[in-house]
Amino acid sequence: QVQLVESGGGLVQAGKSLRLSCAASGSILSINVMYWYRQAPGKQRELVGSITSGGMTNYADSVKGRFTISRDNAESTVYLQMDSLKPEDTGVYYCSATVAIFRYWGQGTQVTVSS
Repeated sequence: QVQLVESGGGLVQAGKSLRLSCAASGSILSINVMYWYRQAPGKQRELVGSITSGGMTNYADSVKGRFTISRDNAESTVYLQMDSLKPEDTGVYYCSATVAIFRYWGQGTQVTVSS
């Protein structure tokens, strides 16, 4: 079992930055990949990016060059640094983890970018 708790969301103006955190607990040594997803109102949840246990990252085209995923293994925390935010980045951001065939999700944190 893995428990994930996101934090750091809020209201920010376009062009500004925000950093989200995802604290993991439980069987964290078994986590293969951690992901950040987001869901805008009325839209499907979409993948923002991912980071492997070895630190390799991958990003959606819409955030490439603006968002950065990193991890602090000592703190069992994954971060999503979001720079140059746009109104279309508004949504609920979720972190997720895979352990073998299982997928775990956090409760989400709201990010609202005003124009």
